[in-house]
Amino acid sequence: MTKPICLALLLLALSLAPARAADLDLAASKITVHVEKSGLFSAFAHNHTIAAPLASGNLDVGKRTIELKFRSQEMKVLDPGTSDSERANIEHTMKSDQVLDPARFPEISFVSTSVETPAAESNAPAHYLVHGNLTLHGVTRPVELSVSFSEGRYTGKVTLKQTDFSITPVRIAGGAVRVKDPIEIVFEIVAK
Repeated sequence: MTKPICLALLLLALSLAPARAADLDLAASKITVHVEKSGLFSAFAHNHTIAAPLASGNLDVGKRTIELKFRSQEMKVLDPGTSDSERANIEHTMKSDQVLDPARFPEISFVSTSVETPAAESNAPAHYLVHGNLTLHGVTRPVELSVSFSEGRYTGKVTLKQTDFSITPVRIAGGAVRVKDPIEIVFEIVAK
């Protein structure tokens, strides 16, 4: 669910002077997953906001490559406006074998395969098109991400389908409330 971050870090490596993983502020970098609801009784359910902390990253400027890793067990449900017990229940379901299954799939990773640098406009943030492979829930799929760089920050977003990674969106009340298949991942990678 959280993979565009990997792409952004690759961009960082390409646009900085010799960069290493130490050039990234892992604590300040943010990856947020947005999951929406649907169904007949969806008005009684919540959309979900999930934080996906970056566990590690490797950059190789010369080879223009990046590798990022996340620990699925460290993902946290933020859901403003819900009680602690509701967030705990949602997080329990997210970390169950129904969804992320961290016992079997502890890591989510992204490995870049190429980076394109489109022609830049004057006074505009730098833009990159990053291609790579995202591994989530034991399934590896190609991902393409548009990334912008400005003031030491790489930003962007990408939409993925859970079913592309062998995750069945959660359904409750016989499907009267369900999670939509597409999820949006928004990222901000901060350079030190």
